[in-house]
This record gives sequence, structure tokens and C-alpha cells, in this order.
Amino acid sequence: MNLVLFGPPGAGKGTQAKVLTQRRGWPQLSTGDMLRAAIAAGTDLGKRCKAIMDAGDLVPDEVVIAIIAERYDQKDCRGGAVFDGFPRTTPQAVALDEMLSHRGRKIDLVIELKVDDAILLGRVGQRIKDAGGAARADDTPETLKNRLEVYYKNTAPLLKFYSDQGKLVQVDGMASIEMVTAAIAALIDRSGGNA
Repeated sequence: MNLVLFGPPGAGKGTQAKVLTQRRGWPQLSTGDMLRAAIAAGTDLGKRCKAIMDAGDLVPDEVVIAIIAERYDQKDCRGGAVFDGFPRTTPQAVALDEMLSHRGRKIDLVIELKVDDAILLGRVGQRIKDAGGAARADDTPETLKNRLEVYYKNTAPLLKFYSDQGKLVQVDGMASIEMVTAAIAALIDRSGGNA
């Protein structure tokens, strides 16, 4: 089974992807991790990405898709994968569908973790307070607000894209981690993805 986890920054996608990897054996395909791995491995694609990133530019969609295809073709993805943080735009979703289609595969399920933005912002504020004011540069309410704006502008339109394909389901991302995990497991099992 191939599934996509959706939700704004801080919704818990990474946490749930790791649970799925542990319990179902589906690798978590995170584009950031894959780009770093390709660069570290010194593959041709990795060298190309490094040059682009060193110049301060964004890696183009076709290169990101090539990295995903290279990773997806590895043995551990035969039973499926969890796409975390990708696709981020409609053109990326179309390219992902095409890449999978060439392999006789498809996205089976898209799970949106529904969250309350105000509570997410509160969590960041609490983390800063708990850390005695020493937060990471990217872990501030201002940074999260900006990331949320980017998410709603660029990524949220994908919800309609996948809803139109009949693949989108929603889970209350504000529930406890265990409850979210159980809800996701139930959705996967109902859709025939028990591995």
C-alpha cells in the first residue's frame, strides 16, 4: 500500500509515519531525508541536487521526482511506502501519480491529520517556555505562522485533488498520539492495506 500523510507543520505526520514503518514495514519516504541521502551517497542525482542547493535554489520538481523514483525502486518499497512531506503541490502530485503508474502502482490512501492552528501555535509557545526561552531558530510562533501560510497556499489545494480521486480520508490530529495511530490503523485495515 502506498499512502500519503497530509497536514500542516506540527500535525504529527512524521510521528505517525514512523509508527507505520515500525508496525507495517512500509518505509517512510521523506523528500528532505532522501535529498540528504542522495547527496551523501554521491549519486549523479545527489551531485545535481547539491549544486542546486549550494546555489541557494529550490530543487525542481522533476529532480525531486527522480530522487523519489530512485528510492522507491529499492527492495524495501515493494510492499508500499508512506509519503511524508511530499507531494507539496498539485504538479508534484501529478508527477508522483505518473511515476507510480509507470511501475503499475498508485497512491492508495491519503490521510489528512486535521488540526487546530491556534493549538499548534500554542504548542510552539509552550515548547519555548519549557525550554526557558531557548528555542531552535525554526521553532518559533512566527516561523510556524509562515509555514502554515505556505501550507495553506501551496499544499492544501492537494486535498481537493485527492478528494476528487476518492482517496482522501481525515483523522482528528488533535487526539492523543495513540488515538491517532489507532484511527489510521483502522482506515488502512478497512481499505485492505493490512500487511
